[in-house]
Amino acid sequence: MSTPAPVKPRFVIVPHRPHVRVLLAVAAALWLASLAATWWVASERAAPGLAKVREELDLANRRVADSEALVRQLRQNVATLRRSDQISRSANTELQASLAEREEEVSGLRADVAFYERLVGATGQRRGLSVHEAVFAPEEGGTWRYTVTLTQNLNRGAISKGEARVSVEGVSQGRLRSLGWEDLVQKPGAPGQPFSFRYFQQLEGSVMLPEGFTPQRVRVQLRSDGSTVDQAFPWQVGSPRGD
Repeated sequence: MSTPAPVKPRFVIVPHRPHVRVLLAVAAALWLASLAATWWVASERAAPGLAKVREELDLANRRVADSEALVRQLRQNVATLRRSDQISRSANTELQASLAEREEEVSGLRADVAFYERLVGATGQRRGLSVHEAVFAPEEGGTWRYTVTLTQNLNRGAISKGEARVSVEGVSQGRLRSLGWEDLVQKPGAPGQPFSFRYFQQLEGSVMLPEGFTPQRVRVQLRSDGSTVDQAFPWQVGSPRGD
């Protein structure tokens, strides 16, 4: 015969304990108070340090701004100095070139003065009709511009008249060759260049040299009053006197 299962009671009797709720309320209050105290203590300790950090950060930001402004100013100064240096270099180069030109001009003027003093001065050497120099300068197109200076101071009251012919001696294809006046002006039967002067005169013109011809010497022949003057000069390239 089986034993019947015990019947569960419908109601449970719980004893009334009011002091437990009070304890829980007190514990919660103490926990909140500890949190508040902890926050207060942390704020009191961290706030002075945080303010100092902010001051240092502001100071660092101001220093950065000042440094950036100084860098911009220095860059501007460097750019200005570089530009000024370029201008100074350019001006110095132009000045040096101008100075070289003036020195060359002064040298030429001094040579001219010495030339005129020898020609018309009281102590200058007396000479009849002669060739002072023969200078050639290259031109566009392959021609050569010549300037032949004629002088005479033997008879200062007389006028020297006549004609001049130029010839050039040189080397072509390994052989000596002489180009006469007609060859140079490329006109068969061409007359000489006329001259007429009291103290000096510069004869100018253009001549053509054959391709591959290397000039070495120039001969100038003057015919005046039945007499002939024949003078030779080394081939000279440059600016003739009086330019």
